[in-house]
Amino acid sequence: MNTIETEEKYFVPFFNKIPVSIDRGRGIHVWDEDKNRYIDFTSGWGVTCLGHAHPVITEAIREQSEKIIQNPSSGLTYSPARARLLTSLSEILPGELSRVFFSNSGAEANDAAIKIARKVSGRTDVIATNKSFHGRTISTASATGQAKHREKFNPLMPNYRFIPYNDLAAIEKELDENVAAVILEPIQGEGGINLASPEYLKRVSTLCEDNGSFLIIDEIQTGFCRTGPMFAIDGLDLNVDFLTMAKGIGGGFPIGAFAITERIAEKIEKGDHGGTYCGNPLGCAAAYAVVEFLKENDISKQVLETGEWVMQRLDDLQKRFPEIIQEVRGRGLLIALQIFNANIAAKIYDESLNQRLFLNLTQERIIRIFPALNVTRPEMSEGLDILEKVLEALHA
Repeated sequence: MNTIETEEKYFVPFFNKIPVSIDRGRGIHVWDEDKNRYIDFTSGWGVTCLGHAHPVITEAIREQSEKIIQNPSSGLTYSPARARLLTSLSEILPGELSRVFFSNSGAEANDAAIKIARKVSGRTDVIATNKSFHGRTISTASATGQAKHREKFNPLMPNYRFIPYNDLAAIEKELDENVAAVILEPIQGEGGINLASPEYLKRVSTLCEDNGSFLIIDEIQTGFCRTGPMFAIDGLDLNVDFLTMAKGIGGGFPIGAFAITERIAEKIEKGDHGGTYCGNPLGCAAAYAVVEFLKENDISKQVLETGEWVMQRLDDLQKRFPEIIQEVRGRGLLIALQIFNANIAAKIYDESLNQRLFLNLTQERIIRIFPALNVTRPEMSEGLDILEKVLEALHA
């Protein structure tokens, strides 16, 4: 059996699989087993922030793997690799966030933040927003504001409430003495690249503080320069109690984290949380290499400049094809094309793949574009040229 036949036979069928077997990658390009080259505008669903097989990551993994991969007694022993990453993160975390714990994924980070918020506050309820996405554990699926990700797993975890996104009146009405936390994405990624206004985020921060509720900011998709700044909330002066991270932090290596304030850390008791791979040396070495590369190479500036250029080009496409593209929105290199018709969106996705361009289709009619952060303009042009040709063909 070949690769596709083997996976079809033995892999649990959770996905509508793409009939392409990827053998290797470099930068924004990947090659299948037949040596056909593709352009990846999904960065592995937002994780390969420096592109595929970036040497700074592969070398860090190689060096660390020759020392130690997993500590004896795991997190009970200290790790130089973990200490380096903690120091690096301490230099970039916003607000009063000073303590970090590591997980294997963003879902685990969100799950832990919710659990600890309830324990420390002594309250039960958590407010999330419609169209949000916070993970696929039973707790984070219960916290996700999309019925398709929740209701087929009934009974769900209780005490979650949902309100409209970017709606101050809704949260002002919902906050009460039972709310342990509000969990919020500064930009909803899986929900379709929906942007919250700075005014909304600031007001939510104030409301949570006044109500004695914690604010959990989910930067799993937006963190680590995806929208330009290191974190999407940078510069907003929010009172954030928990910040959850994953995806870009490891550049493709599976690792997540959550940060908390000293005030919360003082109320945590031994045994409140844990994990076998809670910042294992290999993951920490990869993440340290990524974070330092982002800082040293001013990737934030590059993302802002490239993102502005990409948005302008996509705006031009929207003007050329207004009957196809309803809206272009996004920030940095997290961009959405909202298509008028779900069937047309599916055709754009399928035909782009036929032309060897990987895009992401979410919410049935939103094409999501989120390439590697260090993508060059010629590389972006090559992919956007394919997209333009697909739109021309559909228009014709």
